Amino acid sequence: MKDGFIKVAAATPRIKVGDVRYNADKVYDCVKTAAGQGAKIIVLPELCLTAYTCGDLFLQDRLIKNSIDAVFDIAARAAELDILIAAGTPLPIDGSLYNCAAVIKGGEVLGFVTKSSIPNYSEFYEARHFAALDRNTTVNINGREYPAGPKLMFCAQNIPDLKIGVEICEDLWVTAPPSSGHVLNGASVILNLSASDEVISKADYRRGIVSNQSAKGVCAYVYADAGDGESTTDMVFAGHNMIYENGTKLCESELFKNGIIYADIDINRIALDRRRMSTFRCLHDDEYKRIYFTLKQEETKLERRFDPRPFVPDDKSRLRERCELIFTMQAQGLRKRLEHIGAKSAAIGISGGLDSTLALLVTVRAFELLDLPKNGINAITMPCFGTTERTHNNAKKLIEGVGANFVEIPISEAVTVHMRDIGADINNHNTTYENAQARERTQVLMDYAGETGGIVVGTGDLSELALGWATYNGDHMSMYGVNASIPKTLVRYLVDYVAQSSEPELKATLLDILDTPVSPELLPPEDGTISQVTEDLVGPYELHDFFLYNFLRFGFEKSKIFRMARSAFDGRFSEFEISKWIDVFYKRFYANQFKRSCIPDGPKVGTVTLSPRGDWRMPSDSTVII
Repeated sequence: MKDGFIKVAAATPRIKVGDVRYNADKVYDCVKTAAGQGAKIIVLPELCLTAYTCGDLFLQDRLIKNSIDAVFDIAARAAELDILIAAGTPLPIDGSLYNCAAVIKGGEVLGFVTKSSIPNYSEFYEARHFAALDRNTTVNINGREYPAGPKLMFCAQNIPDLKIGVEICEDLWVTAPPSSGHVLNGASVILNLSASDEVISKADYRRGIVSNQSAKGVCAYVYADAGDGESTTDMVFAGHNMIYENGTKLCESELFKNGIIYADIDINRIALDRRRMSTFRCLHDDEYKRIYFTLKQEETKLERRFDPRPFVPDDKSRLRERCELIFTMQAQGLRKRLEHIGAKSAAIGISGGLDSTLALLVTVRAFELLDLPKNGINAITMPCFGTTERTHNNAKKLIEGVGANFVEIPISEAVTVHMRDIGADINNHNTTYENAQARERTQVLMDYAGETGGIVVGTGDLSELALGWATYNGDHMSMYGVNASIPKTLVRYLVDYVAQSSEPELKATLLDILDTPVSPELLPPEDGTISQVTEDLVGPYELHDFFLYNFLRFGFEKSKIFRMARSAFDGRFSEFEISKWIDVFYKRFYANQFKRSCIPDGPKVGTVTLSPRGDWRMPSDSTVII
């Protein structure tokens, strides 16, 4: 359970209708196997100890007694296994029969959760056999009282964020599922014991409601479905098991194939998401009975996959759609700003690098939306001490390729004069030497924009803002920053997206820009090539974007992000490299908030941004919290 990860399982055993002893053995086999794989929670299908399809056999007293005996037999056999079990069984209470989930842990039956929604339509006729409880009660079994009812909450005494609610099949399909009440009263994990028969298109609908309920409830949802072994007199069952977390699928079984699926749910992430969302408010329904259990505090062997590129969709078709949407959002943001102030021109510094390339492409789209001539885009190259022939040529070809107005203003002389004026040694290639160039470029852009009645379009991206990799009042400043919420790993895909639909000559230029090392080009070249490679200095952006996403989106601790990164980048970055660069990330992130506190306006396009007016407010003088 270290870092909030808990392995859960959803199982569909092969059962026999009415053969409770056989079914109990198969249920226990699943429990034992899951526990052996490190699972701490397992959910099995609805009425799995008898079979859901017993029909009027549910009126046979022996079947019911056998099922109750099986519940306690499983509890005794699993007493030494550190796993919470939810298995389906019929249960008589005060003269009526109820469709229940028996919840078991450590040799004890903790309680029986009753099904609230009893379907009696189409192929379902449960009301013929089962009733619904509208309140909690107790049931006496062998002289001992056990909690029973629809509002039982199973809480891990030694893991405060692990609270488990249970609902049964149809409960999920109704307008107000019991699980909605469970999560509003603190449940972080919902277990669903189901016997959902298979018909055309039902699997898609089932996925949708499980995903939606886990998203709305900000919870993990573990769904176990009946499968092979149920009667096929009128229905077939596919064993459609699913595990979702906050709307995202972690694992899903193959239809018509019994077995066990596993996933590592993250209750820490669930708790942090709920804490962040001011609209998530827990209720305190006094009708809920909280039942406590304990789990051993062990480190979960993680099988969960962590996306090394959390800002970039894996699926190519989704990636294209995402790129088009983001590109349009950037352009619409700039369009509105230009339209509002009545500007007919814009100034943008073009270095031949990725960020300024994307900003220029966005500006072109904004001008197209406004039906303005593209020669109103003053694309300015400002070669200086570190400019290479490759980047200079690419900048010129790019500007010409998109139809913008090419302007070249060398700044070497101006920077040399400025260095002399402040008494700085031009041969000392220190921070002053670098920042003087960045600030001179910004001054040129600002004054050129003023002279031509336009605004300066900023080029800096989200990753640079996070690391403070920008010169204060240099490339840090503009009138509108179109890339402000675009991380470096995504910038590449946006530029490539435009490249793939461009004319051959422009496409070739864009692809060469993509192939150029990221660099501010503030130090003199070595043998004509870039001498200052950003990722050699601050670390791989791939790692930093991973750190940033998990730090900002979820508020995870440094140790947890490090653990996740080791898994996500296994075989690509060593543990030493990850450790080194995560230290750099934390140091630079905390040290550079003063730059983020006064950044220009820019459009939010994703869930992670650093705008001081939107998602991120932080004191500039905070200590590093690790």
